[in-house]
Amino acid sequence: MSEVVFRKTSFVYFLFLSLLLSASCAAVKTNQAKPSLYLIGDSTVKNGKGNGDGGLWGWGSFLDEYFDTTQVSVQNYALGGTSSRTFRTQGHWGKVLPKIKPGDYVMMQFGHNDSSPVNDTLRARGTIKSNSDEIQEIDNLITKKHEVVHSYGWYLRQFIQEVKAKGATPIVLSPVPRNSWNEEKPNRNNQDYGKWAAEAAEQEGALFIDLNKIIADRYEREGEEKVRSTYFNTTDRTHTIEAGARVNAASVVEGIRQNKKLELNKYLSRQGKAAAGGASGR
Repeated sequence: MSEVVFRKTSFVYFLFLSLLLSASCAAVKTNQAKPSLYLIGDSTVKNGKGNGDGGLWGWGSFLDEYFDTTQVSVQNYALGGTSSRTFRTQGHWGKVLPKIKPGDYVMMQFGHNDSSPVNDTLRARGTIKSNSDEIQEIDNLITKKHEVVHSYGWYLRQFIQEVKAKGATPIVLSPVPRNSWNEEKPNRNNQDYGKWAAEAAEQEGALFIDLNKIIADRYEREGEEKVRSTYFNTTDRTHTIEAGARVNAASVVEGIRQNKKLELNKYLSRQGKAAAGGASGR
């Protein structure tokens, strides 16, 4: 074989291998599952089946509008009526946890139902009001089983630990504010559930978004009259109508943007970034 022919053959072979390698890499990249953002929480995250039951919406129903869903999947597993305790004890967390894979994200926002009684015949969903390791042993009046009840912060810490063990990123949110006011200022939860959520996140090395503050700051700027008439109906002080849920979703995104090190930022759409900035009043 002449040297010229040999060189040509070698070049063609090298080119073939290069194309084959490129195709293989592309195939691997294509077959890699995109990351998921899982949402867990109560009805302020997803009301009913997430379709605006009774005209009331949770912010999780609109969060996907702010992301490039070709790059990340937003999955809302929140369930109305649950607390940080019953989301676990009723088996809902057990359905989410096996789905979580390395590179995923889990946002958790509980607290509105954690203030309920620890043990009664109606819900038995309350938690100890703290981020302590205190326990309360009960014979559950609903399940008829003996149960060890922990603090609100303890349950959040368990979620965080299990998410991290999966190689995923946990994100703790303080509960959204209610339509509750004192001297024309919205009542905040920075001395109870917001405080305990922040403490639990810091204790376990998780990211924290002070959603209550972001939204309450906006409410204070806009005033009680506008908030009551625009974001809530006349009978429910906890659950927002669609306009309020959209503001809350944009506020979640604003909280994401404030955490510059959070890689979830790279999945925000251009429209989502603009919408979040506008919603925050910037």
